[in-house]
Amino acid sequence: MDGFTVPKYRYPAQFAGGERELLDRIGEVLLRGGYVLGEEVAEFERRLAGYLGAAHTVGVNSGTDALILTLDALGIGPGDEVITVANSFHATAQAIARRGATPVYVDCRDDDFLMDLDLLPDAFTERTRAVILVHMFGRAADVPRAARLARDAGVTLVEDCAQAIGARSHGVRVGTASAAGCWSFAPSKNLAAAGDAGAVSVQDDALADRLRLLRHFGQPRQNQHDILGYNSRLDTLQALVLLHKLDRLDTWNARRATVAATYRERLAGLPLRFQDPGEEGGHVYHLFQVCTESETVRDGLLAHLTDSGIDAVVRYPVPLPRQPALAGPAADRHPCPVAEDLSRRTLCLPIRPDLDAAEIGHVCQAVTGYFATRAG
Repeated sequence: MDGFTVPKYRYPAQFAGGERELLDRIGEVLLRGGYVLGEEVAEFERRLAGYLGAAHTVGVNSGTDALILTLDALGIGPGDEVITVANSFHATAQAIARRGATPVYVDCRDDDFLMDLDLLPDAFTERTRAVILVHMFGRAADVPRAARLARDAGVTLVEDCAQAIGARSHGVRVGTASAAGCWSFAPSKNLAAAGDAGAVSVQDDALADRLRLLRHFGQPRQNQHDILGYNSRLDTLQALVLLHKLDRLDTWNARRATVAATYRERLAGLPLRFQDPGEEGGHVYHLFQVCTESETVRDGLLAHLTDSGIDAVVRYPVPLPRQPALAGPAADRHPCPVAEDLSRRTLCLPIRPDLDAAEIGHVCQAVTGYFATRAG
């Protein structure tokens, strides 16, 4: 299939049907004004809270700021420690460091690629103020257990839900059974804006009020600044895009799960492992990770897929404790051999709700062909 390509993203498919309505609403906002914290932002916040089962959602300008503002709202700063998992995206630890706190890392598990909660108690110290539990690649972590461990240690649980909107942990939507769920709607996400966008979901009224102050210069009204805040508002135009897509999210997530099941079935028998999907509804497949036997095999498979026109990619090839920007004594406090190992052996196959049979077939044929060549 010379010239056949399988991209990671196909943005036009996300707007199929109803484009005219969305463009009309965007045009109306452009002419009306209300670009900052307009009525569409409040509408999206209400609808997102209803979808999640949260008392409040507070729109901010990115998933990174969702984390930073949440830690600020919780009073976390210099001298504090915040525990997270070693194999997350840089923003998880960056947010901790940006608050002047110290990131402390716990290794992940080899089967589900999530924080190893068996190791979490050993990471608590008298300086620990919070745990950021990350739902990696769309797979929900065990929120109830993490919440119990955090509560027993007297610390706050925060969820990094950037990759897992719609996923459930023990039947409950992620981002609703902790102090705060932090969301990203960057263009790569399952619910994607047309640029940067984010939100925080909370159940506590006072915390929601403080987040609203923080995102808007710390002012409850114009020219009255009660606290030092940020300029981190969800853009009204991005809220319109997110409103347009929100009702389709569950359908898209179900389609992602179907594509993932097809990959698992058609690639069964090859020397590959897949992320444990967990309970029903517990994985929304933001990414579809495959784990190879070695770094050499991973790199060879990646090159073969790329040469075949398939937009496979390696996510997080350097664990957070090894990132130069996050260097320090705490980075080496707890060994993270599983995260180190997975960083060398995993890659992501394309997964989109609109991935069609021909594209899936091309990916599976290329993966199978690579291993057939090695065996031959």
